[in-house]
Amino acid sequence: METKSTIEEIRARFDREVERFTNLDAGQSATIDSPLALELIKNGALWVNPNAKDLLDLGCGAGNYSLKLLEALPDLNVSLIDLSRNMLDRAVQRVVSNTKRKPVAIHGDVRELNLGQDQFDIIVAGMVLHHLREDSEWEAVYRKLCEALRPGGSLWVCDFVSHSIPEIQRMMWQRYGEYLTSLKDEAYRDHVLAYVTKEDSPRPLLYQTDLLKAVGFKRVEVLHKNNCFAVFCGVK
Repeated sequence: METKSTIEEIRARFDREVERFTNLDAGQSATIDSPLALELIKNGALWVNPNAKDLLDLGCGAGNYSLKLLEALPDLNVSLIDLSRNMLDRAVQRVVSNTKRKPVAIHGDVRELNLGQDQFDIIVAGMVLHHLREDSEWEAVYRKLCEALRPGGSLWVCDFVSHSIPEIQRMMWQRYGEYLTSLKDEAYRDHVLAYVTKEDSPRPLLYQTDLLKAVGFKRVEVLHKNNCFAVFCGVK
């Protein structure tokens, strides 16, 4: 783990890349099926928590997931958390333009924040949890998110995932490289794979669904998986 990017390095990269994360229709191009993930989470949250009042957008980036959820649930009170101040400021700007309610903006690392108990009806974590490192961090953060939800509340995750079978991991990594090359070229592929290798510590999908159950989620569901990206949820 000592060769991975530090928190400051991750923060600095995202501070520089705000514009890349502001396309609500296309989402993040390096994330396979990003537009589908946005729609699945928007509609899933609407079906599971149609009377939701309070949303926490963890690792909000430029605010795409909050904006999508506001399309379905326009009266949500939105709380935004991000490690990058530039991302957080852009998310606030965009959310303010799409709701009459002033969002709560929290600049920080979820590992260090107190989210309280029974505070939210919906939590969304879009492409953020793969920055966690040790198993103890994964368990602590998932437990914290469960505690922050009200009974019946839901957590929605879209994330980069790994695979526990080495041969499958190599196959999926090769396929992801082919996807990135198809977007632009081999130089773009090498750029993305380099920072993913340096920056991210994804865990397998089944590891995470088991962890959701272990920390207190009563119901767990996988909505979508394509290559090394997955969309899943837990209901408290």
